Amino acid sequence: MLISVWYLLVIMRADNEGEGGILALAELVRPHSKGTLYKFITVIGLFGAALLYGDGIITPAISVLSAMEGLKVATPMFEPYIIPLTLVILFLLFYFQKRGTGKVGSVFGPVTLTWFITIGTLGTISIIKTPEVLSAVNPVYAINFFNENGFQGFLILGAVFLVVTGGEALYADMGHFGPKPIRLAWYTIVLPSLLLNYFGQGALILREPDAISNPFYNLAPEWGLYPMVLLATMATVIASQAVISGAFSLTQQAVQLGFLPRVRIIHTSSDERGQIYIPKLNWILFIATALLVIQFKTSSNLAAAYGIAVTATMVITSLLIFFAMLWKWGWSLILAVLVTLIFISFDIAFFAANILKFFQGGWVPVLLAIAIFVIMTTWSWGRKKLLLKIQQETQPIENFIEEVMSIRAITTPGTAIYMSSNPRGTPPALVKNLKHNRILHKQIIVLSIVFRKIPRVNTEETIEIDNPTEGFYRVTAYYGFMDNANIMQVIDILNRRGIKIKLENTTFFLGREQLVVKDRSPFRRFRKRLFRLLSRNSETVTEFFNIPSDRVFEVGSQVEL
Repeated sequence: MLISVWYLLVIMRADNEGEGGILALAELVRPHSKGTLYKFITVIGLFGAALLYGDGIITPAISVLSAMEGLKVATPMFEPYIIPLTLVILFLLFYFQKRGTGKVGSVFGPVTLTWFITIGTLGTISIIKTPEVLSAVNPVYAINFFNENGFQGFLILGAVFLVVTGGEALYADMGHFGPKPIRLAWYTIVLPSLLLNYFGQGALILREPDAISNPFYNLAPEWGLYPMVLLATMATVIASQAVISGAFSLTQQAVQLGFLPRVRIIHTSSDERGQIYIPKLNWILFIATALLVIQFKTSSNLAAAYGIAVTATMVITSLLIFFAMLWKWGWSLILAVLVTLIFISFDIAFFAANILKFFQGGWVPVLLAIAIFVIMTTWSWGRKKLLLKIQQETQPIENFIEEVMSIRAITTPGTAIYMSSNPRGTPPALVKNLKHNRILHKQIIVLSIVFRKIPRVNTEETIEIDNPTEGFYRVTAYYGFMDNANIMQVIDILNRRGIKIKLENTTFFLGREQLVVKDRSPFRRFRKRLFRLLSRNSETVTEFFNIPSDRVFEVGSQVEL
């Protein structure tokens, strides 16, 4: 019900111009007016995104570790090597991320089909031997189970939940594949194979109760155990790959929407815009994943840490979908409430069962999510505060032009491009250059890059060019939160529009603010210092916007937060 109906048929309808994931969903349903509801949707959307980073760390750890544990089933002599082998495989997985999602997928992609056919076949063979397991589809057994086991039966939901943990990653990766291929693969291959395998494991335990130690690997014949471990390892690498690429996409969205500082984003494919690699994030994820493996040691221990992050994100997604039903799809309030209550009750039941494992490791993703949430909200708050401060100290561009006409300044050949965060204001670098050097270039372009709340924008069609006086241009280039803003692309567009720019005669003027923290409140002082730290470690404007470094002139200034 959760994956086959809720996620694939309902939630995947909520695509933000083809993009999925909790941040894209929050942007889709967030109202225009900045009231209480706007803040509520922003906060829960950000916290859900922060929780997904916990998923990005735990999924590779638990997946690869569980695959390696098959060696222990073959012979106990392999037990001391399980953790070292897991760490080696994880290192290789993260190391090869720089090759690009597409290239990694092309190497391991065919393994996925082999994997599902194999597990489905093994399950089918076991079901044929013990067909009475199929009577488990009768819901009376489920009712009796909870009736007889009471609270212990409820706790079992914490383990059962592991079968639906890929739903959020599936939704986040929708932008790479589109909903139709995902639905087709799920209904024709993935779901049947999983069901056959789960029923096969149940049939095996009915025949051989001792097989409960590891029913998945015990399904395989003795001769097929080692090939099964190899196949499982490759399949878990693919599963981990999907989550890691989802973390990359989520980070790109957060950076463009102003919730995280700039980071270096490498596009690994010239054909597919969604294929990206973020070096800093990649190695942070690897270190955190390796530490989890070393700390928890077994996949069963890691399972306790796994559920809370994903179930909480699923609850938040279900809440956000409720607003999509009302505002985007035009459903009646009664129908939206009814459908949401049915499915969110599943999410809440799973969440409640998992929250009881908080002290067994569930605190790890929660603590991580809180830290990331603090970083996101602090960066967004500090950035708005800084931009407001700069705008207050910046005169309108029209006033500056009038003032310039009355000043005797030296005109130098070439083009000066001044980067400005405020499309309507005069860049401080331009004011200071004129004030101290009394020099103006023959052609001046004030360039602002604006990221819109939609995934992709055709910059060629949406770029705005204003020419208030001869030799002076105000340019605003628009991008979506999944686009890669590139100054060279903007220059190409301007050349085609008749504004001739020769790169060898062009200087880019950038402002660099030195932040000064002064505040008596300990909490505000902490937030301001954190913002200053994040600002110092963010990617430079030169790198982020692909500006030629040998053509850059930086103008520094002190700004008191």
